[in-house]
Amino acid sequence: MLQQPPFVSLSLWRYTQLPAKWWAFTQMGLAPRKLAKAPGLHFGRLMGSGGGNGFSLRPNWGVYAYLGVWEDEAAARTFWAEHEWPQQAASKASEQLHFWLRPVTSHGAWGGSNPFTRNGALGDYDPQLPTAVLTRATIRTRKLPDFWRYVPQTSASVYDHPDRLLSLGVGEYPLFMQATFSLWRSGRAMQDFAYRSEHHKQVVQLTRERNWYKEEMFTRFQLIGQEGSWGNLKTLPADSEQGL
Repeated sequence: MLQQPPFVSLSLWRYTQLPAKWWAFTQMGLAPRKLAKAPGLHFGRLMGSGGGNGFSLRPNWGVYAYLGVWEDEAAARTFWAEHEWPQQAASKASEQLHFWLRPVTSHGAWGGSNPFTRNGALGDYDPQLPTAVLTRATIRTRKLPDFWRYVPQTSASVYDHPDRLLSLGVGEYPLFMQATFSLWRSGRAMQDFAYRSEHHKQVVQLTRERNWYKEEMFTRFQLIGQEGSWGNLKTLPADSEQGL
């Protein structure tokens, strides 16, 4: 039987009221065990964010993210429609956005394994379609000052690219477990930034030279669909071969 790539959800919530922010903060410790029992979930991470665009030593108490890797679309849909926790999160949020994604390339590890290649299957990739990228790393403790000296420059440089639609720094512990989620108008635009941005190329080189990470992972996704709103982000055309 042909293996299918996992179905991935990436959800963002913005909280503006103080009671809602406090609730969201407490969920970082309370929710993971509850969410781990969701039927069809193979991997899940609830993450906070840094200040500004997420790439800051200052925490952002109002923005949180949840990444889920599911057995299939039905499991993900059932969870978001029926599980008590996402309903509660939505009721307290001033803004929320869900991305539905299919991994097309992935290498590295998260917590010792790669959740996006568990069955060896990845989807087809069309560089003309909207593309999302997730990079994640655990920074060596002794390398933290050096890492934070350089990386904010790269996070700022991505804003100059006209085809960057969204970029956000998140993480289980954003100080030393850092992840970046970015959405691009096309895969070609993303590659243009990766290969032509001097800041980006410098950080890639420094990463290798200075051995910042004890674990890292890079994953590229084709956008299947999106629901909700986030600032001025517009709804993008999805991959018609696996629509929702």
